[in-house]
Amino acid sequence: MKLITKEIENRFRELGRQDVPNPTVVAKFFNPCGSGTWYATEYDPETRICFGYVTGLGFPEWGSFSVKELEELRCPPLGLPIERDLYTSEKKITEHCPELKFEIERREELHAKEFQDKQTHDFDLDH
Repeated sequence: MKLITKEIENRFRELGRQDVPNPTVVAKFFNPCGSGTWYATEYDPETRICFGYVTGLGFPEWGSFSVKELEELRCPPLGLPIERDLYTSEKKITEHCPELKFEIERREELHAKEFQDKQTHDFDLDH
């Protein structure tokens, strides 16, 4: 299975860099033989590297992962390849991973406070 189709690549391009606390998941990849799920929110077609949230590999974390490596991986014990979830639609990461809701809400609060502090600081400089 091709993990990144032209349609998916175009959608990543449309969304661009999602510098927001609760990004949209464009593609979801999973290990059909066990744990391991990759939620891709960004993709660089030149390097074939995704950025997103990874679960099921010990510690859930945000980071980069190689599509080429996912395509080459064969999962024991059956040797099946990583698959793209064909039945998942685009949703915010908190809809895929509700456990992130508190963390995302906290990031949104901090982001809003930083913006407010910057506005106050810029206002003080102008006056």
